[in-house]
Amino acid sequence: PAPAQAGRAPGPPDGGWGWVVVFGAFVSIGFAYAFPKGLAIFFKEIQDFFGTSYSEIAWVSSIMLATTYGAGPISSILVNRYGSRPVVMFGGLLCGVGMISAAFCTSILQLYICVGFITGFGLALNLQPSVIIIGKYFLKRRPIANGLAMAGSPVMLCTLAPLNQFLFDNFGWRGSFLILGAILLNCCVAGALFRPIGAGTALVKTQVNEEGKDALKGKITEDGPMGKKIEEEEGKDCFEKVNQYLDFSLFKHRGFLIYLIGNVLMFLGFFAPIVFLAPYAKHIGIDEYSAAFLLSILAIVDMVARPATGIVANSRWVRPRIQYFFSFAIAFNGACHLLCPLASSYTGLIVYSSFFGLAFGMVCAMLFETLMDLVGAARFTSAVGLVTIAECCTILLGPPIGGILIDTFGDYKYMFIKCGAVMVLAGTFLFIMNYYNYRMLAKEEKERKMKEEHLKSVRTENEGKKIWNKDSTQDGPELEPLREKGEGIKKEMNGT
Repeated sequence: PAPAQAGRAPGPPDGGWGWVVVFGAFVSIGFAYAFPKGLAIFFKEIQDFFGTSYSEIAWVSSIMLATTYGAGPISSILVNRYGSRPVVMFGGLLCGVGMISAAFCTSILQLYICVGFITGFGLALNLQPSVIIIGKYFLKRRPIANGLAMAGSPVMLCTLAPLNQFLFDNFGWRGSFLILGAILLNCCVAGALFRPIGAGTALVKTQVNEEGKDALKGKITEDGPMGKKIEEEEGKDCFEKVNQYLDFSLFKHRGFLIYLIGNVLMFLGFFAPIVFLAPYAKHIGIDEYSAAFLLSILAIVDMVARPATGIVANSRWVRPRIQYFFSFAIAFNGACHLLCPLASSYTGLIVYSSFFGLAFGMVCAMLFETLMDLVGAARFTSAVGLVTIAECCTILLGPPIGGILIDTFGDYKYMFIKCGAVMVLAGTFLFIMNYYNYRMLAKEEKERKMKEEHLKSVRTENEGKKIWNKDSTQDGPELEPLREKGEGIKKEMNGT
């Protein structure tokens, strides 16, 4: 049944089958983030085969990445309607079909459709449901579970890079796309591990055991006939039906708006340094193999940093104020980019790559955990869809703006300075606004408690008055002499 309509379990199990779910999310998230980056190795041969420019072939990855993020709301609606398991399995099937179809393409436009849109949409159906299902299985250990699942991205990137090179050398780009399509079908297996939690039947059984069959029948009778519900559904307009699965009231949520603005600003400088790290190393005279090894260093540090960040974020010192930790991670990321132009030697770039991998892993490990901390698990499905569609624009604009700065000034340092300044600004904004949000939440909680105490005292006072009035009007044995005297006076006045 649909999670929105099904009953919820008493609480997340925080373990058990949840760790199997984390493994499935590890695979799905890893493919969603790493696969668009790993395809770059085939671009040179595809460019020569179709006789296109580098910018035209680069649009394949751009369209795939934009579709993955832009289809976030559609993915959220499908998860709210059908649950995470069927959505991820269908997404894995789309990924496989898209890549297998791409092996038979005869033009660059067909590649845009097969690889960019079909495979990109399949990856979108893998990303959001994998993050959402973790929030249903974990509460106390949720930061650790998110950190382990997000570690799938660097692990898959380290695995896909040599695998793609091996496939390219032995089978060419067409044969490689066929094999990659078959590999992506493993997302269906990962999705099959997402066993639903909190099914509606569990709630009905609990109510039958606790309240009895008669109470359950009474509840069904109060809800009204099914025909009335169908009429109400038909009476809703299109916006109301969409809002049923995608909660637009989140735009009135103060914490969600702070997170959205800060993240949209952050993504202007988040991916560009990864794209231009190897070209920058070649620009200062480092050979191609050593330049590529910098990305491997970044990925290895990132691989360790994500689960480690999850463990730190789950500690009793950090968990209550995890938004501050997230803000620090973004600002730390920006500081690394600001200092990158000082690294003029290969040793300096190794140090930069190590710190960049640490900061990048910290941000990615907490990216969805902080959103769930703000809006709660119940509204997280809608929140992640709305956030990804907003981030889609700045993710696309970030690298091209960096490329324009490099072309204009002929130097990479201005690109790194731009990215660093934007991320430091985003981290500072989130820190200040989250401090304001925490203060306002504490103030609102205090006012709510005072209001409850006032209502409780008024209720107690009213009940006391009622008891006093009842006692004063109640006929007791001590009032019998006064009543007899009053009746005697009435008889005298009537002349009897």
